Amino acid sequence: MMIRIVQLTFADAHCAAFEALFETLRNDIRHFPGCSHLELWKDRSRPGVYCTYSTWSDPDALDAYRHSDLFAKTWSTIKPWFSAKPDAWSLDRIASANL
Repeated sequence: MMIRIVQLTFADAHCAAFEALFETLRNDIRHFPGCSHLELWKDRSRPGVYCTYSTWSDPDALDAYRHSDLFAKTWSTIKPWFSAKPDAWSLDRIASANL
């Protein structure tokens, strides 16, 4: 399993549109083959800063999503709304207090 965190920063005028779009797409993303978990987080102190947190079965599953029509359509919609360059991290879990 791998964890993917993506930080997205939007102009204030596009935050509501992003949240609405995410709501319509979240089930499609979550049920993409290899995705086992998906969350959207919003920064409390920096308006317009969001993070997606997802878990994937392996890097190939994430790559398949990143090369899918679903990703291409979503990215082409939200890319003009960014006010800063997105950041992304692919992580392996080392330990968890929930295990």
